[in-house]
Amino acid sequence: MKKVEVNIPGKDYSVLIEQHLFDRLEKIILSKKSNKNLFIVIDRKVLELHRTKIIRFVSNFPGKYFIHEFESDESNKSFTSAEKMYNNLIAQKFGRDTLMLAIGGGITGDIAGFVASTFARGIQFIQIPTTLLASVDSSIGGKTGINFSETKNIIGTFYQPEMVLIDTGFLKTLPEEEIICGIGEILKYAFLIDQKFFVTLRNNLSKLIKLDASFTSKIIESCIQFKGDVVVADEKEGSLRKILNLGHTFAHAIEIEQNYRIKHGKAVIVGLVCALDLSRRMEILDKKLFEEYLQLPLLLRNFISIDKFDADHIYEVMQRDKKGLNNSIKFVLINSIGEILVDVEAEESEVLQSIQQGIGYFKK
Repeated sequence: MKKVEVNIPGKDYSVLIEQHLFDRLEKIILSKKSNKNLFIVIDRKVLELHRTKIIRFVSNFPGKYFIHEFESDESNKSFTSAEKMYNNLIAQKFGRDTLMLAIGGGITGDIAGFVASTFARGIQFIQIPTTLLASVDSSIGGKTGINFSETKNIIGTFYQPEMVLIDTGFLKTLPEEEIICGIGEILKYAFLIDQKFFVTLRNNLSKLIKLDASFTSKIIESCIQFKGDVVVADEKEGSLRKILNLGHTFAHAIEIEQNYRIKHGKAVIVGLVCALDLSRRMEILDKKLFEEYLQLPLLLRNFISIDKFDADHIYEVMQRDKKGLNNSIKFVLINSIGEILVDVEAEESEVLQSIQQGIGYFKK
């Protein structure tokens, strides 16, 4: 079993990575002396695929449990869905001695984490990501959130989990689209970590698409180790942690403008291309490096297709981004791999050109 420690002052926790790790969940919870009253928020598709495994776990667990099924969709990442969870927590007489398990992808983890952070002023919470995207990114770092008024994750908290358990066996049931979405976040790390990671990923991308067990496990561990170090240094996104938003200001706005017809991970791939273009356009990134870096996300262009888009609407949505300050959009741009600039402001005309150019690579 691989273990990555996230040593946040006052709230350190472990990220455990292993195939069939879920089969040991009961022992892990009991050994940690966590609360024994389980409120389980689970993606309905995950429950359908792994019902036998889930029922075996709860049937053997010595404490009280309740399974709350969640339809994982951006439109359901809302106050309405959160309210349903609060209602079930109260109706089933759960209190502060509750341990919430979030079993699913990033949407499930985000909303369950938000409810856990606010119910009874905070209850114990364990992330059990079942997608590649959640495994490498959203399950780590304590960000929770829901969408509101056409703005993604605008309502939320920073709330660290008790632990994160990554059972790589769950990844085997992922459809190709979800694998590509996970790779979208991994591409972001390719520009953040170092040249060696970038080249390794570029030369072995097909292994990741096929979920080669050994290679995938190593990639997950590298991403988690990097993000964990960043979060420890800057938990509340005051400075350094902003680098993790590379491509995301574009991506979130594209998701909303497309009415979530494009999934988050794919939008990140498109957003990274837009960010690379804006970095070049503003002469932060030189042309030679731009052409080299662009080749990596474009290896996945055949998996993404955008028909129509409204660049002006995308820009308008970006202006509502929670990372903006003083009514201006703050971009995360790249000078070279590992050399990232945050809080960069750009002229509207340049941003619109980068939206047009970036999305243009993925138009039908």
